[in-house]
Amino acid sequence: MKNLKLFSLAALAVIFLASCTSVRVVSDYDKKADFQTFKSYAFYKTGIDKAQISDLDKKRILRAIENEMSSRGFVKSQQPDVLVSIFTKERERVDVYNNNFGWGYGGFYNPWVWGPGWGWGWNNRPNVSTRTEGSLYIDVIDAKKKELVWQGRGVGTLNNTKNIEKKEERIREFVSHILKEYPPSTTAVAAN
Repeated sequence: MKNLKLFSLAALAVIFLASCTSVRVVSDYDKKADFQTFKSYAFYKTGIDKAQISDLDKKRILRAIENEMSSRGFVKSQQPDVLVSIFTKERERVDVYNNNFGWGYGGFYNPWVWGPGWGWGWNNRPNVSTRTEGSLYIDVIDAKKKELVWQGRGVGTLNNTKNIEKKEERIREFVSHILKEYPPSTTAVAAN
């Protein structure tokens, strides 16, 4: 029984840590848009200027988008087929875990001592943690029609770190996960 509880606690910790690093992605698109005709892009400066993040983070996001778009065969152009814009949101999340099991006062029986003692047992204090969860939206706009044709959103925990390399890596991860959905596959477009 004790081993089962320890194993369950370890499994929960692994699942929680894995979920903290992932980026949850949702995308939507105009099923009437012909994505096969889009070969070039440019950034939509008006939209990007409205994003409420630092200019340095904007540059990091745009560089990551450039890398992803070029890896898909898109070229940056003065006469683009599509315009790419970004939008960001962030919020503080408070997580309260009340697992009631752990190291602390109480919980084991000692026949030589009257009442509870120190050791493994029940802990009635909740575990509280806060984290910043961010959303990055990437919009693709038909340059001729000036209409949104695709939008991807990635949601995940932002690492508030002073390590610039880790920050850039996390931004690349966000952008990569979001743009995996772009362009929509031709079978997905044809099925709708």
